[in-house]
Amino acid sequence: MDRRDQLAFLIDALLAEMPEYREQAGQFPPDDTSRRRLLRSLMNVRPPMPLDRAFLEVQDALLSAETEEKGVVDGDALPPTAGDARLVLWQGDITRLRADAVVDADNAALLGCFVPCHGCIDNAIHSAAGLQLRDACAEIMRAQGHPEPAGRAKLTGGYNLPARYVLHTVGPVVGRWVTWKDRRELASCYRACLELAAEHGLRSVAFCCISTGEFHFPNQEAAEIAVKTVREFLDRQAASIERVIFNVFKDLDRDIYRGLLGPDRAAV
Repeated sequence: MDRRDQLAFLIDALLAEMPEYREQAGQFPPDDTSRRRLLRSLMNVRPPMPLDRAFLEVQDALLSAETEEKGVVDGDALPPTAGDARLVLWQGDITRLRADAVVDADNAALLGCFVPCHGCIDNAIHSAAGLQLRDACAEIMRAQGHPEPAGRAKLTGGYNLPARYVLHTVGPVVGRWVTWKDRRELASCYRACLELAAEHGLRSVAFCCISTGEFHFPNQEAAEIAVKTVREFLDRQAASIERVIFNVFKDLDRDIYRGLLGPDRAAV
């Protein structure tokens, strides 16, 4: 089955489950790029429900091939910062990163982003991991029985991501100004993720910039809290974690973290 056949099979399967989207699907042009965007959109809006094995085989083949085409970045090979060999700054797409775990900034439902092709990291991670990730999160939330509070962490498999696991955490949503509670909850996100990673014997964790996007935490202060909390944890805990990667996407965040961490060793 070539790429075009995979797209056709997966789109048809999702539309059979969700026929209410057939009219909108018909508005997408027939070229492969548009069909791939349609597939991602349908995956984004699909609610948790039983997953067909044949669908998963085709989905996994497509996503695995796309991961290889994007290029996998080995987190262990990235140069550490000059000031601390345990810390790494890397700018790029977190769905390319091979680490024991990558951190997803979730909302309280913990099911991923349902907005088709939205630009948030939650959407990117779920889209690259595959529908199994939403299903795993739904199982956690059914067992929990209530929305996920800010400042905690959950662990799932990484599925089609290069990372072995995904750490899920809900950051604070900032209103008109940053409160003491916001700062405490953001620090707790980093600490809870590291504690859970250590419980499972993980060696490397890659953090996104939690709460700085849709949740409006100021980038500079969020980075200061992130670096301070991670350093304190690593200094205090005799844990398995050997490497923490601060993953940034925007130049703004790259420059902020460089100011806090110093240059990487490759640049010195």
